[in-house]
Amino acid sequence: MEINNQFLDINSIKPKSYDNLQNKNLKDDKALRDVCNNFEAFFMNQILNTSLKSSNIAGEGTGSEIIKGMYTDALSQKSSGSLGISDMLYKFLSEKKS
Repeated sequence: MEINNQFLDINSIKPKSYDNLQNKNLKDDKALRDVCNNFEAFFMNQILNTSLKSSNIAGEGTGSEIIKGMYTDALSQKSSGSLGISDMLYKFLSEKKS
């Protein structure tokens, strides 16, 4: 089954790929910081998805799960780097790389 929608950009909903992570130069502080922030966003997204699984925050009916997913995605991306998990991970990894 193929979804052909002129209003849907499939690249905007694909998860970020970390397959080529080992090819990146992680000694670059910005790249390491980005990876840590992306991990924190992923972690926060998992927590939000689990905690909001049985809630009706996006209403009921058709499309509510999609709206809930978009909400948790946006919230986790906006809060990335502000919870402290990425800071702890960055500190740990930057100490280990030397």
